[in-house]
Amino acid sequence: MRVCMSCHATSPSRVPQSPCLSPRTTFPVHAVSCLRSHIIRPALTTTAPGNSAAVVPSHIKVPRSIADVDNGKILGFGANLAEDHPGFHDTNYKQRRTLIAEMARMHELGQPLPEIAYTPEETAVWGKAIRELQGLFPKYASREFNQSFNQMGFKEDEVPQLQRMSELLQASTGWSIRPVAGLMHPRDFLAGLAFKTFHSTQYVRHSSRPDYTPEPDVCHELIGHVPMLANPAYAELVHTIGVASLGADDRALRHLTRVYWFTVEFGVVMEEGEPKAFGAGILSSFGEMQHMAAGKAELKAFDPFAPQPKMSYKDGFQQAYFALESFQDAASKIQALAATISSGQAFKG
Repeated sequence: MRVCMSCHATSPSRVPQSPCLSPRTTFPVHAVSCLRSHIIRPALTTTAPGNSAAVVPSHIKVPRSIADVDNGKILGFGANLAEDHPGFHDTNYKQRRTLIAEMARMHELGQPLPEIAYTPEETAVWGKAIRELQGLFPKYASREFNQSFNQMGFKEDEVPQLQRMSELLQASTGWSIRPVAGLMHPRDFLAGLAFKTFHSTQYVRHSSRPDYTPEPDVCHELIGHVPMLANPAYAELVHTIGVASLGADDRALRHLTRVYWFTVEFGVVMEEGEPKAFGAGILSSFGEMQHMAAGKAELKAFDPFAPQPKMSYKDGFQQAYFALESFQDAASKIQALAATISSGQAFKG
């Protein structure tokens, strides 16, 4: 096995677990080049027309560390809510969201994550969600999720703090959590994954809809994402998508965002011929999980090269789920997709 002396990455056949990938590390441009070259993308170079090597568009800045990833570009679902949001007419709820969002904006890297004193109403929403979901997980969630979920120590009467969950991930897979005020720009969010950093909201969904949220809330983040990120095979799949996004042009980024949506957010994995949920959008919504369990949505084989359907945050439950054979197989396919994007070759998406 060859090892690069610049970034300590191993051969490009698998995503390395290298020191240069630590969320706390800043590394020079040549190390970024090594990272992308060894994992799935060619070095950061500008090439002449006709050359098959990848070109990083001039308007795209490739981050060198998690500090270069801007978590301040909020596209929606922050403190300002749309008219069709369950909490739009609830003034107290919107003021609470504003306060929690501001705490995320004020956070500085390297400092303890903001601690939220959750209200009894917020805790009740969390408790309702976790109580309903725990009854569904053994039968409908993936094996990997159930193994990790049982180690989280979640309680119905206590909304977990991000600091404790980040420390748990650090100990298990080397990932970290960073607070964010709302829905991030896809380029920034995916770039964070390349540095093994998951950006998480801290506000709670509105009490009128504890079964479903059109946005990423703390129930979604901690119940849906964090247990899966404690699984090494799954964490590698997510990391692969993140690294693939570094320097990707806008068209490729849109495609990778949809790949992320239909795997990390709403994916299922086959176990003994049965689909089991691993996507956070299913795992954190007992309404979505019941919908999946009822067989009301179409099952499709996962093909990251194929055009991906439209994503939607507001159209209710999913009409189709993409099924993986395994997390390792999916990571391998995404690596192949990323290599195709990197080389400038055409792909179906």
